[in-house]
Amino acid sequence: MIDLELLTDRLELADRVARILIAGHKGSTPRETGTSMLVDSLGQTGTIGGGRLEFDAVNRALEMLEKGPAIEVRRHALGPAMGQCCGGAVTLITEIWDSERYRSQVRERKFTYFGIHSRQIEGTAPMPPALRRRVRKLEQDELSFPTIFEKGWLIEPVWHEKRWVYIYGAGHVGKALARSLSIFPEFRAVLVDVRPDQVADLPDNVGISIDTHPGEVMKSAEADAAHFIMTPEHSFDLELCDTLLRQPFAYGGLIGSQTKWARFQKRLLALGHEKSSISRIECPIGDPALGKRPEAIALGITNALILWEKSRKAGAMP
Repeated sequence: MIDLELLTDRLELADRVARILIAGHKGSTPRETGTSMLVDSLGQTGTIGGGRLEFDAVNRALEMLEKGPAIEVRRHALGPAMGQCCGGAVTLITEIWDSERYRSQVRERKFTYFGIHSRQIEGTAPMPPALRRRVRKLEQDELSFPTIFEKGWLIEPVWHEKRWVYIYGAGHVGKALARSLSIFPEFRAVLVDVRPDQVADLPDNVGISIDTHPGEVMKSAEADAAHFIMTPEHSFDLELCDTLLRQPFAYGGLIGSQTKWARFQKRLLALGHEKSSISRIECPIGDPALGKRPEAIALGITNALILWEKSRKAGAMP
C-alpha cells in the first residue's frame, strides 16, 4: 500500500527518496506483500522486516540514490545464504522518487482507479485486459485491495484516508504515543501543548500545535477524529472531556486511574452530560498487562486504536 502523503512529506525534506516494496512473497517471510519502507539521505521510515534482507536492500537503495538505476526488481530466497531461516522468498521493487517522477506518476496519473495507483515497472506492453478487469472486480468486491505485481505492472492501494488523532499533553506518554502512531500510515497524529520545549525530537510526520489553546484545537478538529487527553492538570483534563462531549468525535480516551474516572463521571454528569455519552470516553487507556512505562502505555493505546479501526472498516461497529 502506497502512502502518497508520506512520500510527499519525505520529498519535501530530501530531493530523492528510495521506496522499497515487497511486491510478492511466498512461504514464510518477515513481512507480507504490500509492506514498504522509504530510504533517503536523512535516514529511513518503516521496515520490511529487518535482518539481512532489509540490511542489503537499504544499502542497495542508497547506491541507487547515488548512481541509479531509477527502478530495480530483485527476487530473494530467504535461506541460509542470507542468514535468514524463514525459508520463503520475496520480490522487492526499489524505486527512486524525485519531484519529476512524482509529477509524472502521481499528479499526471496515466492509469489510476480511485484509491488505486498503477504504474509500469517492467516492459512497455499495455496493461493486459484480463488484469484490468481483475483490478476493477477487486475494487468493487474486496474490502481491502491487495498489492499486485503482474506482467510488469504494479497495482497498489493508496492510503487516501487517514484518521486524525489529537493528543493533548506532550508529557512522556503523549510523546510516546505520537511516536507510536507515526509508524502507521492510517493515522495522522497531532501533539497539542502550549509548551514549545516539550515537543522537540518527534518524527517529521507528527503534527505540532503550540500556538492555539488546546480547547480551540479540539473544537476545530474533524468530526471523525480520535482524541486522547493526558495533560498535566486534572482540572484541564476535565475541561477537555467536557468540550469533547459537546461535539462530534469518533474515539475518545483519557489517561488516568479508575478512581480518577469515577470522579470525572460524576462531574461530567453534573455538567449535564448523559451516561451514554460519557461512556464514549475510554478510561483508563492502554493495556495494564504491558505495564506503566510510557512506551508500554502508548503501545496498548495504539493496539486498541488499530483494532477499533479494523472493526469499523469491517462493519462490526458504527
